Amino acid sequence: MATVCPFVYLPFPASPSSSAKLRSEISVNSFGVQALSSSSSLHPNRKVVVTRERGKNGKLINALAKHGVSCLELPLIQHVQGPDFSRLSSLLSAGMEFDWIIITSPEAGAVFLDAWRAAGSPLVKIGVVGSGTASIFKEVTQSSHTLEVAFTPSKATGNVLASELPKSGDKKCSVLYPASEKASNEVEEGLSNRGFQVTRLNTYTTMPVHHVDQQVLKEALAAPVIAVASPSAIRTWVELVPSKELWNNAVACIGETTGLTAKGLGLQNVYYPENPGLEGWVSSILDALKPSTISSCHRKSKSSLMESLPSLRITYNMM
Repeated sequence: MATVCPFVYLPFPASPSSSAKLRSEISVNSFGVQALSSSSSLHPNRKVVVTRERGKNGKLINALAKHGVSCLELPLIQHVQGPDFSRLSSLLSAGMEFDWIIITSPEAGAVFLDAWRAAGSPLVKIGVVGSGTASIFKEVTQSSHTLEVAFTPSKATGNVLASELPKSGDKKCSVLYPASEKASNEVEEGLSNRGFQVTRLNTYTTMPVHHVDQQVLKEALAAPVIAVASPSAIRTWVELVPSKELWNNAVACIGETTGLTAKGLGLQNVYYPENPGLEGWVSSILDALKPSTISSCHRKSKSSLMESLPSLRITYNMM
């Protein structure tokens, strides 16, 4: 049951100059925005804004289409190379052995796989935070005997992973933790407190889009539900909303971490599953779309909301 509370993978820039280009102004139109799908079974009043990077919303779109829900694809963030990206493949190539490699997001998994292949596919043992992250490794584990996904915690959160990761007695266990630069310290702190020796590498980070077409934003603001998969995405959305007092539709989050971030930002109609993952996320979205939920939201007039849009342009302070 959902709990109610009243990153196609873009290649990393090859050089600092191309990285700088990614920091230039990006229009949502450059990504493209689609109203999906064309199926006649989709209900026009059951529309959800999906906000992952373009090319990464397909599984969610298809899952929602089975329930008659159409989607507006509005990428809010993009992933770019982090400061420790090159160190990851170097460590793996140098033959450094770790008892565990911990992966806590699908994007971290995708980045790791690129580095692992570049290093010659060495023998590694992986611990993942949940089934969604584990799915990134499914094809590789079927074809390779050098990569094993050996641990998933009882609940898909960093705190639970850190508290449950197996440790061999008093032996000093080493952990490699490639992660987003914006990820919290809960995993390495939790593992360090249990005696693990943790090496964290910030292999990627997230950036928001800087400019959104006004018409596209109007469509997104009018949708009853926005679906977000990371704290970065919900922060970007809040920056785009002219006023939380004028927009009070539902937010369906992939998991607790993103849901609590949404609440902390002042959003009221926040839904998220107990266990992160696609199935629970879809369930939360469907709960948010229920007529009783939508009618209970306090809505300002559409005209009042749109009056605050004409000169909207967003500048972000990157953390």
